Amino acid sequence: MSLTVEQRDLRDAVRGLIEKAGADRPAWRRLCDEVGVAGLGIPERYGGAGAGLAEVCVVMAELGRNLTPAPLLGSAVLAAQAVLASGDDAACERLLPAIADGSVTAALAWTTQAGHWDIAEVGCAARDAGSGWELDGEAHYVLDGTAAGVLLVAASTPDGTGLFEVGPDTAGVARAAVTAMDDSRDLAVVRLRGGRGRRVGGDAAGALAFARDQACVALAAEQAGAAQRALELTVGHLLTRVQFGQVIGGFQALQHRAADLYVLVESARSLYQAVAADPGPGPLAAAAKVYCSEVLTQAASEMIQLHGAIGITWEHQAHRYLKRAYSGRYLFGTPAAHLAAIAATLIDG
Repeated sequence: MSLTVEQRDLRDAVRGLIEKAGADRPAWRRLCDEVGVAGLGIPERYGGAGAGLAEVCVVMAELGRNLTPAPLLGSAVLAAQAVLASGDDAACERLLPAIADGSVTAALAWTTQAGHWDIAEVGCAARDAGSGWELDGEAHYVLDGTAAGVLLVAASTPDGTGLFEVGPDTAGVARAAVTAMDDSRDLAVVRLRGGRGRRVGGDAAGALAFARDQACVALAAEQAGAAQRALELTVGHLLTRVQFGQVIGGFQALQHRAADLYVLVESARSLYQAVAADPGPGPLAAAAKVYCSEVLTQAASEMIQLHGAIGITWEHQAHRYLKRAYSGRYLFGTPAAHLAAIAATLIDG
């Protein structure tokens, strides 16, 4: 699939700004102020641009190219889409405008330490204390959890899974940054001990599933963008590194490996773009996430191999792509879990 004219313009604007700002967190503020990336997937009535997942994926692919730290995935996709899908208009009006303009980062605290991202397995529990809801438990792998201005906590209740808005500075709420393999990805543990929260919507199971699907596709776009950049850097090395009197890109064996990577990267890009254009990705979201995870892992591994000795040094950026590849494989569920869910869907269907 090819991008529309508007999507190409968006891609060029984001890429140019990242190149000027550098792959650092200040780039996020400029992306929000000058391009409006945080509001792309949020309806206009809530302060967003009213675009869609396809446009979000354009930005995610560019963030992936340079591994730019940004809360787009955790805040503007995962958390914002959970609020939208909750059907709670008051919560949408209260929370989404600030998320859309990037002035507030939201974080969804959901999964246990096992990291299954399963609707039936949430890290916290909520009880009605009469004057409000009180939450207890511990959520892991919370994207942008340390910097978030608002927490959305998935918790079990007597009437099903609920979604709760919790102030990060509320009594009984503690956040701790965790050391991750990929240090450009902000992950945290959120602990609640009687923390007070406001319920968002009713049974949140459907909202969480929808948000996870959206996040899987966005992550797939980021992985495909990173894989494409890894391939570009590798080809650049093959065309400049000289051994035995000629550039190593002239060796047929290395040409074959680069050609195989090209096919993988292009197929990953085609897959996530096709899924992003589907209004209800469902199992296809899991397929895109699994495939793009595998492609980035292979592209990053080949990047290190084909760069030779310099590829394993701390100074070279190849290791950063490999770390992003392996950490992303387990975000929003393992490849094995997604493949099992896809197989079950096919069998039942």
